[in-house]
Amino acid sequence: MRASREYPFTWEEFEALRRLVVAHTGIVVADTKFEMFYSRLARRLRALGLRDFRDYLALLRQGDAAEIPELINAITTNLTGFFREPHHFEFLAKTLAPRWAARPGAPLRIWSAGCASGEEPYSIAMVLLEHLADAPRRDLRILATDLDTQALAQADAAIYPADRMGPLAHPPWRRWVLRGRGERAGLIRMRPEVRALVHPRRLNLIGDWPLERRYDAIFCRNVMIYFDAPTKRRLVDRLADRLGDQGHLFLGHAESLIGLSQRLRPVARTVYALA
Repeated sequence: MRASREYPFTWEEFEALRRLVVAHTGIVVADTKFEMFYSRLARRLRALGLRDFRDYLALLRQGDAAEIPELINAITTNLTGFFREPHHFEFLAKTLAPRWAARPGAPLRIWSAGCASGEEPYSIAMVLLEHLADAPRRDLRILATDLDTQALAQADAAIYPADRMGPLAHPPWRRWVLRGRGERAGLIRMRPEVRALVHPRRLNLIGDWPLERRYDAIFCRNVMIYFDAPTKRRLVDRLADRLGDQGHLFLGHAESLIGLSQRLRPVARTVYALA
């Protein structure tokens, strides 16, 4: 324990907190996250006016419905960006969009599972608006889910700092972005046509999925890296169940299905279809 800390924080308290995290999210927390847990959760103690981490654990163990999401928000890391891992969006534009264009008017359902603050589903939406002439009129919905309520609120608002534009500063993407003026200078917002396609919703990937449809594409990128092997296998199996017959699953660059599933076959770099 560091003498300079505002609150005492023991290894036993860290262990108890990460057991709660894995129970609620499936996220396996490494020993190296001790300091990160302290720094992020000390803010919660301060906000709640608690004396120490024992009081915080007591609150969590009571099953406080408001604090469990705050715990999850505090410890999850939302590293994302527009058109991150661009090879996936190239596959979407050059391979899938032409197939879907050959079925004009057919419903399309896409799921961004672990959407963080929304850059991924809005990137998907822009690709479809560029490459499907009937996208604004088609029955097309992009479900965007995450555990983090704060990240979802930003995804719902679709407002971002202008310094996070990245590829959006260049054609063809910049036409889908509104730039803030006056008191909103330094901010951007996705155009209404883009926002209309994306539907943010809170969902726990290790919990129940109240999903009625199968999906033409599922993006579940850089999510499984936080899970242990049994949780990964269950998740991949459930994702395969939600794919349509011609559906595709997109994983992160550091993720692989080797040893996890034989139900899916690779068709491109970290892109899979039903075997």
